[in-house]
Amino acid sequence: SAVEGLEVATPAFRPYVMPITLGILIGLFVVQHHGTARIGGFFGYFVVLWFVCLAAVGVHNIVAHPGVLAALSPHHAIAFAINSPKLAFFAMGAVFLTMTGGEALYADMGHFGVVPIRYGWLFLVLPSLLLNYLGQGALMLNDPTTATNPFYLAVPSWALYPMVGLATVATVIASQALITGAYSISLQLIQLGFCPRMAVRHTSGSQMGQIYLPFVNWALLFFVLVTVIGFRSSTNLAAAYGIAVTLTMLVTSGLAFSVALRDWKWPPLLCGLVFVPLVCIELVFLASNGLKIADGGWFPLVFGGSVSLILFTWRRGRQLLAEVQKTDDVPLEPFARMLDGEDIHRVPHTALFLNPRSGQVPTALLHNLKHNMVMHERTVFVSVIIESVPRVPIEDRVEVQHMGKTFHRVLVRFGFMEEPDVPAALLRCAEQGLDIDPQQVSYFLSRETILPSTEIRGMAIWRERLFEFLFRNASSAANFFKLPTARVVELGSRVVI
Repeated sequence: SAVEGLEVATPAFRPYVMPITLGILIGLFVVQHHGTARIGGFFGYFVVLWFVCLAAVGVHNIVAHPGVLAALSPHHAIAFAINSPKLAFFAMGAVFLTMTGGEALYADMGHFGVVPIRYGWLFLVLPSLLLNYLGQGALMLNDPTTATNPFYLAVPSWALYPMVGLATVATVIASQALITGAYSISLQLIQLGFCPRMAVRHTSGSQMGQIYLPFVNWALLFFVLVTVIGFRSSTNLAAAYGIAVTLTMLVTSGLAFSVALRDWKWPPLLCGLVFVPLVCIELVFLASNGLKIADGGWFPLVFGGSVSLILFTWRRGRQLLAEVQKTDDVPLEPFARMLDGEDIHRVPHTALFLNPRSGQVPTALLHNLKHNMVMHERTVFVSVIIESVPRVPIEDRVEVQHMGKTFHRVLVRFGFMEEPDVPAALLRCAEQGLDIDPQQVSYFLSRETILPSTEIRGMAIWRERLFEFLFRNASSAANFFKLPTARVVELGSRVVI
């Protein structure tokens, strides 16, 4: 939509809008692995300049037709809805597009927090948008033919090219916020067990939230290019955008209701008084935008449904895998006491077993005993626990439990927004009497091969095959937990689900 302003300047640019758009998008995603730590500090200045320019353009046109300020009164919209309800219902689908774009501000809330975003919206974004929309209304009252592209036609001719450039920069910054938000949400999905493990890279040595997920980056680029090429213009994309944003608002209201009731301990009556009116308004907007499903609104429904199917298939598959493995569980503490007193051949140094089920013997240890028939001088069972909080205090990172002379259990806790670095966390075990030398540790991991089967009732066979594909292509636990690859031993097994 930003580059389309070139068409307003001169129709000669029309054939170049699509190539320029694709070039900007490809360039934006290609440089993601460098991170935004160096240039991120300038983003705020450009965004402030952008909204100030929006307000200035609006005021410039309002001065020519000040009567448009009467539109600030909501009674006009109410009267329109009462007198022409059918027409008002259809109009709401178009009017809703004035609100889209604001959600980009909240995409990075995990990094900035609610207070600065709230102040930014109330004191900068909302006033600037209102002034600009009123200015566009004033322009169309003076000249109805400007309805073809009132945003750029409201800009003085001498400022058109600078405005196109500034709009492009602002759009890139907003896109960057959404991309960064996608990385953060993907990491949280992985930590919460809804998504296969992926490679995660830090792009900043000083800012924890600056991460890069290669798979998410290239998948986003692919689908963004498909969307741009398929819809070809921002006008054609409007229907899809409206459906996506209204559904996002509904989901947000539902989640906020749940948090208010469960975590904030609001009374149910207060929750109803606050959220029911919001949901009713959002449902009306959704119904109005639903009329555009055939015109492109189907796209976010299909895309969102497909992603949700993958996420829930992964979670259900992990549950089935855990249920199958539970049938072979051996309690850890009696097993450790038994081996502590056995005359077993022991080799030097420390064996560290990643153990997803902290109370049970890890499968890798059983396979190691079965095939190698040896134990190490010291055996440590490490269970990584992802807590339902963004970050875990460093003093609560590890908990050491001594199970005998040669066996120890370590619980390592991370928040769902943290990148788990197990070797770094284990260094804190020395404070609790367990000194682990990184150069004398062998990490033992289980590596399961999934075999879908129709004989065991769990999921539909096609979902089991989808889960097997996701499981096979997930990033290894060694990479995800930052284990030194030269010291990792993987022991495989087959699991039928």
